[in-house]
Amino acid sequence: MLERTGLGAVADERADSLPTGLARLLEVARALVTKPRLLLLDEPAAGLNEEETAVLGALLRGLTDDGLGVMLVEHDMDLVMRICSTVTVLSTGQVLITGSPDEVRNDHAVVSAYLGSAKASA
Repeated sequence: MLERTGLGAVADERADSLPTGLARLLEVARALVTKPRLLLLDEPAAGLNEEETAVLGALLRGLTDDGLGVMLVEHDMDLVMRICSTVTVLSTGQVLITGSPDEVRNDHAVVSAYLGSAKASA
């Protein structure tokens, strides 16, 4: 699991000494050890820089390619649109849309709710 998550080089380090990006990968590795069929992640990219987010995204995409279900709650829309096959957007607790990244990206209600009505009408 350490090699799969890119943690082999820090296998002998204390978990509390790892930088945020590696610590986040360790959290995923810990969950994967239980051999889940569905991995639920809440804001896995929070606090990560672009490079760390890219590494996390590649790992998650690889896991889904191998058949693991991954469900994440995430505000990093670049990550979501890059790695998810299905996206559900909520606004004030209500589902605005469920669809492919392209469908979500082009949905008027999503644009209006998250980019403002002036942007939606442009």
